[in-house]
Amino acid sequence: MNPLLAVEELQVEFPGPQNLWGRSRNSVHAVNGVSLTVSTGEALGLVGESGCGKTTLGRAILRLVPATSGRVLFQDEDWLQLSASELRGRRRHAQMIFQDPNSSLNPRLTVGSSIREALEIHRLAPGREARLNRVRELLTWVGLPEGSESRHPHEFSGGQRQRIGIARALAVEPKLIVCDEPVSALDVSVQAQIVNLLQELQSRRQLAYLFISHDLAVVEHLCTRIAVMYLGRLVEVGPSCDVCRSPAHPYTRALVSAVPRMQADGIPRLHLRGDPPSPVNPPPGCPFHPRCPIAEARCRTERPLLRSIGLDRQVACHLAV
Repeated sequence: MNPLLAVEELQVEFPGPQNLWGRSRNSVHAVNGVSLTVSTGEALGLVGESGCGKTTLGRAILRLVPATSGRVLFQDEDWLQLSASELRGRRRHAQMIFQDPNSSLNPRLTVGSSIREALEIHRLAPGREARLNRVRELLTWVGLPEGSESRHPHEFSGGQRQRIGIARALAVEPKLIVCDEPVSALDVSVQAQIVNLLQELQSRRQLAYLFISHDLAVVEHLCTRIAVMYLGRLVEVGPSCDVCRSPAHPYTRALVSAVPRMQADGIPRLHLRGDPPSPVNPPPGCPFHPRCPIAEARCRTERPLLRSIGLDRQVACHLAV
Protein backbone atom coordinates (compact mmCIF):
# COMPACT_ATOMS: atom_id res chain seq x y z
CA MET A 1 0.00 0.00 0.00
CA ASN A 2 1.31 3.46 -0.91
CA PRO A 3 2.13 5.85 1.94
CA LEU A 4 -0.16 8.73 2.81
CA LEU A 5 2.66 11.24 2.15
CA ALA A 6 5.71 10.69 -0.07
CA VAL A 7 8.25 13.49 -0.47
CA GLU A 8 10.67 12.94 -3.35
CA GLU A 9 13.91 14.89 -3.82
CA LEU A 10 12.39 18.08 -2.45
CA GLN A 11 14.48 21.23 -2.80
CA VAL A 12 13.82 24.68 -1.37
CA GLU A 13 16.16 27.53 -2.26
CA PHE A 14 16.12 31.13 -1.10
CA PRO A 15 18.12 34.06 -2.51
CA GLY A 16 21.42 34.52 -0.68
CA PRO A 17 23.03 37.75 0.56
CA GLN A 18 22.97 40.57 -1.96
CA ASN A 19 25.96 42.49 -3.28
CA LEU A 20 26.20 46.27 -3.75
CA TRP A 21 24.12 46.06 -6.94
CA GLY A 22 21.27 44.20 -5.23
CA ARG A 23 22.07 40.84 -6.80
CA SER A 24 22.23 37.58 -4.89
CA ARG A 25 25.59 35.87 -5.20
CA ASN A 26 24.58 32.41 -3.95
CA SER A 27 21.36 30.63 -3.19
CA VAL A 28 20.59 29.23 0.25
CA HIS A 29 19.71 25.54 -0.03
CA ALA A 30 17.39 25.34 2.97
CA VAL A 31 16.12 21.90 1.90
CA ASN A 32 18.43 19.94 -0.36
CA GLY A 33 17.06 16.80 -2.01
CA VAL A 34 14.99 15.39 0.88
CA SER A 35 12.92 12.22 0.39
CA LEU A 36 10.70 10.71 3.10
CA THR A 37 7.40 8.93 3.61
CA VAL A 38 4.65 9.01 6.25
CA SER A 39 2.00 6.29 6.40
CA THR A 40 -1.55 6.58 7.69
CA GLY A 41 -1.56 6.58 11.49
CA GLU A 42 2.24 6.90 11.69
CA ALA A 43 4.25 9.52 13.57
CA LEU A 44 7.56 10.44 11.93
CA GLY A 45 9.90 12.60 14.00
CA LEU A 46 12.12 15.13 12.22
CA VAL A 47 15.03 16.26 14.40
CA GLY A 48 18.11 18.45 14.07
CA GLU A 49 19.71 21.67 15.26
CA SER A 50 18.11 25.07 14.75
CA GLY A 51 18.56 26.26 11.18
CA CYS A 52 18.92 22.79 9.63
CA GLY A 53 15.77 23.22 7.50
CA LYS A 54 13.19 21.26 9.51
CA THR A 55 10.53 23.97 9.61
CA THR A 56 11.13 24.94 5.97
CA LEU A 57 10.62 21.31 4.96
CA GLY A 58 7.34 21.09 6.88
CA ARG A 59 6.07 24.34 5.37
CA ALA A 60 7.13 23.33 1.85
CA ILE A 61 5.21 20.07 2.16
CA LEU A 62 2.05 22.10 2.89
CA ARG A 63 3.00 24.69 0.24
CA LEU A 64 3.30 27.48 2.80
CA VAL A 65 6.68 28.25 1.21
CA PRO A 66 7.43 27.53 -2.47
CA ALA A 67 9.53 24.49 -3.35
CA THR A 68 12.19 24.82 -6.05
CA SER A 69 11.90 21.25 -7.31
CA GLY A 70 10.86 17.74 -6.31
CA ARG A 71 7.49 16.14 -5.62
CA VAL A 72 5.10 16.09 -2.66
CA LEU A 73 2.72 13.19 -3.19
CA PHE A 74 -0.26 13.26 -0.85
CA GLN A 75 -2.46 10.22 -1.49
CA ASP A 76 -0.58 9.80 -4.81
CA GLU A 77 -1.39 13.36 -5.97
CA ASP A 78 1.48 15.82 -6.44
CA TRP A 79 0.53 18.91 -4.46
CA LEU A 80 3.28 20.95 -6.08
CA GLN A 81 1.46 20.68 -9.41
CA LEU A 82 -1.94 21.85 -8.12
CA SER A 83 -3.32 25.28 -8.89
CA ALA A 84 -4.26 27.58 -6.00
CA SER A 85 -7.95 26.76 -6.37
CA GLU A 86 -7.27 23.00 -6.51
CA LEU A 87 -5.02 23.20 -3.47
CA ARG A 88 -7.64 25.12 -1.48
CA GLY A 89 -9.99 22.15 -1.60
CA ARG A 90 -7.29 19.75 -0.39
CA ARG A 91 -5.85 21.80 2.47
CA ARG A 92 -8.29 20.34 4.98
CA HIS A 93 -6.53 16.96 4.63
CA ALA A 94 -3.15 18.25 5.90
CA GLN A 95 -2.95 20.81 8.69
CA MET A 96 -0.21 22.41 10.79
CA ILE A 97 0.28 23.09 14.49
CA PHE A 98 2.65 26.01 14.93
CA GLN A 99 5.41 26.48 17.50
CA ASP A 100 4.01 29.77 18.81
CA PRO A 101 0.23 29.65 19.23
CA ASN A 102 0.17 33.42 19.87
CA SER A 103 1.25 34.16 16.31
CA SER A 104 -1.24 31.73 14.77
CA LEU A 105 -4.36 32.87 16.67
CA ASN A 106 -6.12 36.13 15.82
CA PRO A 107 -6.25 38.09 19.11
CA ARG A 108 -9.42 39.91 17.99
CA LEU A 109 -11.42 36.74 17.45
CA THR A 110 -12.87 34.53 20.14
CA VAL A 111 -11.61 30.98 20.26
CA GLY A 112 -14.94 29.76 18.91
CA SER A 113 -14.75 32.14 15.94
CA SER A 114 -11.21 31.00 15.07
CA ILE A 115 -12.25 27.36 14.97
CA ARG A 116 -15.63 28.01 13.33
CA GLU A 117 -13.93 29.88 10.49
CA ALA A 118 -12.30 26.66 9.26
CA LEU A 119 -15.63 24.84 9.38
CA GLU A 120 -17.26 27.58 7.28
CA ILE A 121 -14.47 27.70 4.69
CA HIS A 122 -14.63 23.96 4.07
CA ARG A 123 -18.41 23.78 4.47
CA LEU A 124 -18.35 21.31 7.34
CA ALA A 125 -21.06 20.99 10.01
CA PRO A 126 -23.68 23.04 8.05
CA GLY A 127 -25.82 25.35 10.13
CA ARG A 128 -24.92 27.70 12.96
CA GLU A 129 -26.04 25.35 15.72
CA ALA A 130 -24.16 22.39 14.24
CA ARG A 131 -20.96 24.45 13.96
CA LEU A 132 -21.27 25.66 17.56
CA ASN A 133 -21.74 22.10 18.80
CA ARG A 134 -18.74 21.00 16.74
CA VAL A 135 -16.57 23.77 18.22
CA ARG A 136 -17.58 22.77 21.75
CA GLU A 137 -16.87 19.12 20.99
CA LEU A 138 -13.39 19.95 19.69
CA LEU A 139 -12.54 22.06 22.73
CA THR A 140 -13.70 19.23 25.00
CA TRP A 141 -11.47 16.79 23.09
CA VAL A 142 -8.38 18.88 23.81
CA GLY A 143 -9.23 19.32 27.48
CA LEU A 144 -10.46 22.93 27.66
CA PRO A 145 -13.24 23.92 30.06
CA GLU A 146 -16.83 24.57 29.11
CA GLY A 147 -17.44 28.10 27.81
CA SER A 148 -13.94 28.45 26.30
CA GLU A 149 -15.41 29.20 22.87
CA SER A 150 -16.57 32.67 24.00
CA ARG A 151 -13.16 33.75 25.36
CA HIS A 152 -10.20 35.38 23.58
CA PRO A 153 -6.69 33.86 23.24
CA HIS A 154 -5.08 36.24 25.75
CA GLU A 155 -7.32 34.81 28.49
CA PHE A 156 -5.57 31.41 28.24
CA SER A 157 -2.16 30.12 29.32
CA GLY A 158 0.48 29.09 26.78
CA GLY A 159 -0.41 25.42 27.11
CA GLN A 160 -4.11 26.14 26.72
CA ARG A 161 -3.45 28.25 23.61
CA GLN A 162 -1.57 25.33 22.10
CA ARG A 163 -4.60 23.14 22.82
CA ILE A 164 -6.69 25.68 20.90
CA GLY A 165 -4.28 25.37 17.98
CA ILE A 166 -4.67 21.59 18.08
CA ALA A 167 -8.47 21.90 18.17
CA ARG A 168 -8.40 24.21 15.16
CA ALA A 169 -6.19 21.77 13.23
CA LEU A 170 -8.57 18.91 14.07
CA ALA A 171 -11.67 20.87 13.05
CA VAL A 172 -11.38 19.97 9.36
CA GLU A 173 -10.75 16.26 10.05
CA PRO A 174 -7.24 16.06 8.56
CA LYS A 175 -5.35 12.89 7.74
CA LEU A 176 -1.91 14.46 8.36
CA ILE A 177 -0.77 17.09 10.85
CA VAL A 178 2.63 18.76 10.62
CA CYS A 179 3.62 19.63 14.19
CA ASP A 180 6.26 22.38 14.13
CA GLU A 181 7.93 22.18 17.56
CA PRO A 182 4.54 22.40 19.29
CA VAL A 183 5.93 21.95 22.82
CA SER A 184 9.28 23.77 22.69
CA ALA A 185 7.88 27.05 24.11
CA LEU A 186 6.05 25.34 27.00
CA ASP A 187 7.03 24.35 30.53
CA VAL A 188 8.21 20.77 30.96
CA SER A 189 5.08 19.63 32.81
CA VAL A 190 2.85 21.21 30.15
CA GLN A 191 4.96 19.63 27.39
CA ALA A 192 4.13 16.18 28.76
CA GLN A 193 0.41 16.99 28.79
CA ILE A 194 0.45 18.16 25.15
CA VAL A 195 2.47 15.15 23.98
CA ASN A 196 0.08 12.79 25.76
CA LEU A 197 -2.86 14.62 24.17
CA LEU A 198 -1.33 14.24 20.71
CA GLN A 199 -0.82 10.52 21.34
CA GLU A 200 -4.41 10.10 22.47
CA LEU A 201 -5.78 11.98 19.46
CA GLN A 202 -3.61 9.99 17.07
CA SER A 203 -4.92 6.72 18.48
CA ARG A 204 -8.52 7.91 18.39
CA ARG A 205 -8.47 9.53 14.93
CA GLN A 206 -5.79 7.47 13.11
CA LEU A 207 -3.84 10.66 12.44
CA ALA A 208 -0.43 10.79 10.78
CA TYR A 209 2.12 13.22 12.26
CA LEU A 210 5.26 14.81 10.90
CA PHE A 211 6.59 15.90 14.28
CA ILE A 212 9.35 18.52 14.00
CA SER A 213 11.48 18.98 17.11
CA HIS A 214 15.00 19.36 18.46
CA ASP A 215 14.11 17.31 21.56
CA LEU A 216 15.01 13.67 20.92
CA ALA A 217 13.46 12.47 24.18
CA VAL A 218 10.04 13.84 23.18
CA VAL A 219 10.37 12.48 19.65
CA GLU A 220 11.35 9.00 20.85
CA HIS A 221 8.28 8.93 23.14
CA LEU A 222 5.80 10.00 20.46
CA CYS A 223 7.18 8.77 17.13
CA THR A 224 7.65 5.33 15.60
CA ARG A 225 10.38 6.51 13.20
CA ILE A 226 12.95 9.31 13.30
CA ALA A 227 14.57 11.27 10.46
CA VAL A 228 17.68 13.27 11.37
CA MET A 229 18.38 16.42 9.36
CA TYR A 230 21.64 18.35 8.98
CA LEU A 231 22.24 21.38 6.76
CA GLY A 232 19.17 20.74 4.61
CA ARG A 233 19.75 17.01 4.10
CA LEU A 234 18.64 13.82 5.84
CA VAL A 235 21.60 12.00 7.40
CA GLU A 236 19.81 9.13 9.15
CA VAL A 237 16.35 7.55 9.06
CA GLY A 238 15.10 4.57 11.04
CA PRO A 239 12.87 3.18 13.79
CA SER A 240 12.96 5.35 16.92
CA CYS A 241 14.33 2.60 19.15
CA ASP A 242 17.19 1.85 16.75
CA VAL A 243 18.14 5.46 16.11
CA CYS A 244 18.14 6.33 19.83
CA ARG A 245 19.78 3.13 21.11
CA SER A 246 22.40 2.61 18.40
CA PRO A 247 22.82 5.78 16.28
CA ALA A 248 24.75 5.11 13.08
CA HIS A 249 25.68 8.64 11.98
CA PRO A 250 28.18 10.63 14.10
CA TYR A 251 25.82 13.62 14.14
CA THR A 252 22.96 11.47 15.41
CA ARG A 253 25.32 10.04 18.03
CA ALA A 254 26.09 13.58 19.21
CA LEU A 255 22.40 14.48 19.43
CA VAL A 256 21.53 11.29 21.32
CA SER A 257 24.46 11.60 23.71
CA ALA A 258 23.35 15.13 24.68
CA VAL A 259 20.15 13.71 26.25
CA PRO A 260 20.91 12.95 29.94
CA ARG A 261 18.65 9.89 30.09
CA MET A 262 20.28 8.42 27.00
CA GLN A 263 23.73 8.99 28.51
CA ALA A 264 22.52 6.83 31.38
CA ASP A 265 21.69 4.12 28.83
CA GLY A 266 25.40 3.81 28.06
CA ILE A 267 25.85 6.19 25.12
CA PRO A 268 28.96 8.31 25.88
CA ARG A 269 28.84 12.08 25.40
CA LEU A 270 30.17 13.15 22.01
CA HIS A 271 31.19 16.80 21.83
CA LEU A 272 30.98 18.50 18.43
CA ARG A 273 33.57 21.10 17.54
CA GLY A 274 32.59 24.37 15.92
CA ASP A 275 29.25 25.58 14.61
CA PRO A 276 27.18 24.28 11.69
CA PRO A 277 28.47 25.59 8.33
CA SER A 278 26.61 28.33 6.51
CA PRO A 279 24.02 27.01 4.03
CA VAL A 280 25.11 29.83 1.71
CA ASN A 281 28.57 28.24 1.37
CA PRO A 282 28.38 24.59 2.46
CA PRO A 283 31.62 22.59 2.68
CA PRO A 284 32.56 20.11 -0.08
CA GLY A 285 32.12 16.42 0.47
CA CYS A 286 30.16 15.42 3.54
CA PRO A 287 28.56 18.58 4.99
CA PHE A 288 29.26 17.26 8.50
CA HIS A 289 32.98 16.58 8.04
CA PRO A 290 34.29 19.90 9.54
CA ARG A 291 32.72 18.90 12.89
CA CYS A 292 32.98 15.12 12.65
CA PRO A 293 35.40 13.42 15.10
CA ILE A 294 35.93 10.41 12.80
CA ALA A 295 36.14 12.13 9.39
CA GLU A 296 38.62 10.72 6.87
CA ALA A 297 40.10 12.12 3.65
CA ARG A 298 37.24 10.69 1.59
CA CYS A 299 34.70 12.61 3.70
CA ARG A 300 36.25 15.94 2.68
CA THR A 301 35.74 15.40 -1.05
CA GLU A 302 32.92 12.89 -1.64
CA ARG A 303 29.36 13.54 -0.44
CA PRO A 304 27.77 10.39 1.04
CA LEU A 305 24.34 9.39 -0.23
CA LEU A 306 21.55 8.11 1.97
CA ARG A 307 21.88 4.30 1.80
CA SER A 308 20.32 1.30 3.50
CA ILE A 309 22.28 -0.36 6.32
CA GLY A 310 19.57 -2.69 7.55
CA LEU A 311 15.85 -3.23 7.75
CA ASP A 312 14.08 0.18 7.51
CA ARG A 313 17.38 1.93 8.32
CA GLN A 314 19.22 4.49 6.19
CA VAL A 315 22.30 6.59 6.82
CA ALA A 316 24.38 9.11 4.84
CA CYS A 317 27.89 8.32 6.09
CA HIS A 318 30.83 6.63 4.38
CA LEU A 319 31.96 5.02 7.64
CA ALA A 320 28.64 3.72 8.98
CA VAL A 321 28.09 -0.04 8.87
